[in-house]
Amino acid sequence: MPAAVGGLFVVLPLVAMATRVDWSGYWSLVTSASARAALALSLQTSAASTAVCLVLGIPMALVLARCRFPGIDLLRSLVMVPLVLPPVVGGVALLYTFGRRGLLGETLEVAGLQVAFSTTAVVLAQTFVALPFLVMTLEGALRTAGSRYDVVAASLGARPTTVLRRVTLPLVGPGLVSGTVLSFARALGEFGATITFAGSLEGVTRTLPLEIYLQRETDPDAAVALSLLLVVVAVLVIAVTRQGRPARSPL
Repeated sequence: MPAAVGGLFVVLPLVAMATRVDWSGYWSLVTSASARAALALSLQTSAASTAVCLVLGIPMALVLARCRFPGIDLLRSLVMVPLVLPPVVGGVALLYTFGRRGLLGETLEVAGLQVAFSTTAVVLAQTFVALPFLVMTLEGALRTAGSRYDVVAASLGARPTTVLRRVTLPLVGPGLVSGTVLSFARALGEFGATITFAGSLEGVTRTLPLEIYLQRETDPDAAVALSLLLVVVAVLVIAVTRQGRPARSPL
């Protein structure tokens, strides 16, 4: 019974939202100029932030899974902080780091680079909240796989980059795929850090979640239609993630 109540608690709001969709005009609502611009920007920035997560997250996961040094537990906790922080707090932190008067922002301003309230700010905000998903998923896969195959490859004369490319990453391939998809999904749904750090400029920083928030005040039908579109994307992401998981032995 509690399981059934929990399932209904998750499913009923989605069903309720679907019942409020104006299906006769759904296509026109999700293909308006502002909706298409927001969706395109969301997909572009989410793809870019996912690429950044891969470049930064794979080495971080390797360090956390394979290295042993004082403070490793503290480092792991710090990497996971964006998971528990309200996204708005993350946006404030990024603003005071890369903003015009931020820790690095003044130096970037002198160099002619303005990060805050730009498309780059959207990518940074999405990366900040999505990176822990990749690191956490990949670290778990690396711990499960162990390092014995890496040691064997290294003992046979393989270079570290070859070991990583030909042995380590293929072994944790399903975990890497899952972490990548989860990072993309989290970036696609990011709202709080984005609006705080990047603002809401149409075609520049207004992603699909921000467009939904604005449409909720002016055109509720469009907001519901776009929300359902995000739900469909989320379901597809979950399906891809589950397909990427390795089958477990019953033993």
